[in-house]
Amino acid sequence: MNGISFVMPAFNCESTIKEAVESIYDSNFEQGDEVIIIDDASTDATIEVIRSLRGMYPSVKVLRHNYNKGSAAAGRNTGIDAAVNDLIFCLDADNILEPGSVHKLRKYMSDNKADAASFGEIRFFIESREKVTHSWIFKSGLFSLQDALSQVKWPGPSGNYMFTRQSWIEACRQHEFVGGGIDSWAFGIRQLATGALMVIMPGTGYFHRYGYESTWVKNLKNNTSIQALQVLMPFLHMIREEDVEYLFSAKGRYTWFDHIGEKPVRLKATACRPNLLSKLFDSIKIAH
Repeated sequence: MNGISFVMPAFNCESTIKEAVESIYDSNFEQGDEVIIIDDASTDATIEVIRSLRGMYPSVKVLRHNYNKGSAAAGRNTGIDAAVNDLIFCLDADNILEPGSVHKLRKYMSDNKADAASFGEIRFFIESREKVTHSWIFKSGLFSLQDALSQVKWPGPSGNYMFTRQSWIEACRQHEFVGGGIDSWAFGIRQLATGALMVIMPGTGYFHRYGYESTWVKNLKNNTSIQALQVLMPFLHMIREEDVEYLFSAKGRYTWFDHIGEKPVRLKATACRPNLLSKLFDSIKIAH
């Protein structure tokens, strides 16, 4: 693997982006890496803060949309298009990395010959990283599409993890065309459904700002089932027939996503793609 391109979409985050960028340069940035910040036409002082960061860290690349595209996915696509490296780490402009964590994750991903890798824990905090309110802790090792269709709490919804450019291409890029915070969930689903091998590294984590209504939290309060069903449409052949019927039923189509933990969407036994099987056989044993 070559260097890492850190991709950071930004919108009206003047008070948080400096801490997010500094966490990259705190033992997570190495020679050959780059940081790409994409301002989605912010209306506050975000662009001025970004330019000051560019003065502090010459390796920062600054891009700006001419108009607000309204999603983190759009910024991530712009950043990945401009990236010089084939290994991508997406970090939101209000989140914070642990010192020295990213390159451990990169090694874990490389050792397991994976296409995507996530930290094992999201630590939600208020105001400062010392005020962690709660955590999402994921199962370690291999993470499958069936796992993702059985729960809400997995790395996909946050969008803050490492992956290869090739897995982004095979997933048809980040999904800019669904509303709310479901764009990150959609991309993770499409990665897994198109054969990406994702692993989760135990004993690691990053800090995710909480205490306000993020796009993902707001989205969970609304009816997301129809939007999420649109994401699954290309992959219905992988889902059991009775579950497809449920997804399209009068009872299910407006509520299935809200109840995914109690009623997972189940895959057919034959749903594992040949290229994913090949990756599994070629990979070395997943570390526990």
